Amino acid sequence: MFVTLNFLDRNATPISNRGKKIIQKLNTLFITALFGSIIFVVNAFLPPPINYILIVVQAVLLAVSGLFVKKVGATYAGAVGGLLTALISPALGPFTFLFALLFGILVDGSMFLFRINATYEGVNRNRLMVAIAVSTMLIGIISYSAFAVFPQFVPFAKNLGVGLFIQRSTMLDVMVLFMGPITGGVAGYAASYLWNKYLRHIHV
Repeated sequence: MFVTLNFLDRNATPISNRGKKIIQKLNTLFITALFGSIIFVVNAFLPPPINYILIVVQAVLLAVSGLFVKKVGATYAGAVGGLLTALISPALGPFTFLFALLFGILVDGSMFLFRINATYEGVNRNRLMVAIAVSTMLIGIISYSAFAVFPQFVPFAKNLGVGLFIQRSTMLDVMVLFMGPITGGVAGYAASYLWNKYLRHIHV
């Protein structure tokens, strides 16, 4: 009898672990699909690259995704949001998907660089604010350069449709350099507040 029970116990643990892994994968899929879909709704109302200059909502969603799913949460959510947006705007599809994916990668990378640890006790607000401010500033500079600065130095880029959406100006330069980090800081504060106040007890 002892041998039989021991045999059953040994087999029960792997089955339980497999079940937990499946549930975790489903939860990860749900989280990234949910936040990616909300990003899609935001992108549907603002054309690029304006949606990457005024990106506080997207930054919050990517940050929260990164807190829920470590290392790749923001990347997955950005990819989902970018893909959905690209489907309704085929002409700008490659740019939309690329920048949305890149934004997610920058958020995940910044959170890893600044050692953002989302736990049941909470997340460090100041570190998260700095991490999201850095990633937001970088995506703002990259997208703005691609749509306004790059075509000025590469004439054939205009034939590809790049640079037709905004004209470079001093005001936009200032917005990208200063409003980007400020927006990211606000988004980091909002994400840390949401996590520490409401989300830290949710198990994924």
